[in-house]
Amino acid sequence: MRAAHSRHGKIALLHFDAHLDTWDTYFGAEFTHGTPFRRAFEEGIIDTDAVMHVGTRGPLYGTKDLEDDSSFGFEIVSSADVMRSGVDAVVQALRERVGDRPLYVSLDIDVLDPAHAPGTGTPEAGGMTSREVLEILRGLRGLDVVACDVVEVAPAYDHAEITGIAAANVVYELITLISLGPDAAPDGPAYGISGARYGEGE
Repeated sequence: MRAAHSRHGKIALLHFDAHLDTWDTYFGAEFTHGTPFRRAFEEGIIDTDAVMHVGTRGPLYGTKDLEDDSSFGFEIVSSADVMRSGVDAVVQALRERVGDRPLYVSLDIDVLDPAHAPGTGTPEAGGMTSREVLEILRGLRGLDVVACDVVEVAPAYDHAEITGIAAANVVYELITLISLGPDAAPDGPAYGISGARYGEGE
């Protein structure tokens, strides 16, 4: 994120994760997998008008977690919101929030329900399906995605490579978004660089 900021200035952020990751410390440490977005806010890396969590759920330490998170500019689309509103409505909200800003996409694999991604260190019940995540990512076509990450895949906890397969497909979609760039038509084909869409064509 620092590298993207050094090149593009303040960046929009879409953070797909079961957890907020805006805690001040995590087990007493300043820099951990639970603190990166507070640090990004403190360092002036993120555009606070264009930051959003997607798929958030799970336990909190207290109401201050949400108060701090909101003070950093974050809005939240929970996994329950995705289920109730549907993919298209979520995509529209994300696109409106980001606009034409340079965008960093961070995806923690535990945004997926453990049924779809058991191989992670901090699984939380009630998560998104791999289909929902992939469709939301495809809906970001035409945004100015400048950098991304996929984190917290833990092969030692995986079963039948379920998590690895999901993560690989997420990476493919993110690379495709970067390759297509901000000039891609937002309503164009969304299934990778080839643009092939199931159920269409001959």
